[in-house]
Amino acid sequence: MTNATQNKATSAHEASLAERARHAASGAQAKVSAATSATTGAVKDHPYATAGIVAGVAAAIGGAAYAASRRNAEQGHGSTKH
Repeated sequence: MTNATQNKATSAHEASLAERARHAASGAQAKVSAATSATTGAVKDHPYATAGIVAGVAAAIGGAAYAASRRNAEQGHGSTKH
């Protein structure tokens, strides 16, 4: 195979990969758009449930951060200890 033939084959392969990447990106964009619409609809339909879920997640994250800071302080890695 000559260099010209190899270059043509490589270019065709790269074009095929680019087309597949564009197709995958388009599909992903459509799925994200559908998920966003569904989420927005669910939030509008159930605002109190949404607020409860958000509060629960915030409490869980806050509790984990507090526990991690207490654990570090007990091990002598606290930021106030010099």
